[in-house]
Amino acid sequence: MIRAQSSPPARPERTTTEALAAAQAALAAEHAAVYGYGVVGARAAGPRANEAREAYGVHLGRRDGLTRTVRELGGVPRPAEAAYALPFEVRTPADVERLAAEIEDRVAGAYSDLVRAAQGPLRREAADALSQAAVRAARWRGVGVAFPGLAERSDRARHS
Repeated sequence: MIRAQSSPPARPERTTTEALAAAQAALAAEHAAVYGYGVVGARAAGPRANEAREAYGVHLGRRDGLTRTVRELGGVPRPAEAAYALPFEVRTPADVERLAAEIEDRVAGAYSDLVRAAQGPLRREAADALSQAAVRAARWRGVGVAFPGLAERSDRARHS
């Protein structure tokens, strides 16, 4: 009988290092999301302004939670940049919606990586954040995507 070779168990320090790197990347995505929703909120009108305010609050909370997580994992939380370059000029209500969807897609990509790197409660929190970002992106876009977070990862791979 042929036996499958089992891979050696993951070393805790390697797992922690990967989780820390992914948490730092998710923190950076949340910093950018907070900045981006400042732009979205300033230019959104009507019910979309309320959605922008709500999303802004969610991202502030996630950012603060990730700051604590990075510290718990033994890291120094990555600070926010002074400003972030927007992926395109935001002039119309359609641009506002497209920017919000783009923000959520990028956040979903970062949380997808954190889901893969983390374990236990952190993994569940990252999965929840990924799911919530995908729902917000679908609301802004008007349609969902089959595998949220994957488009962002393939874009990063092309630019690496």
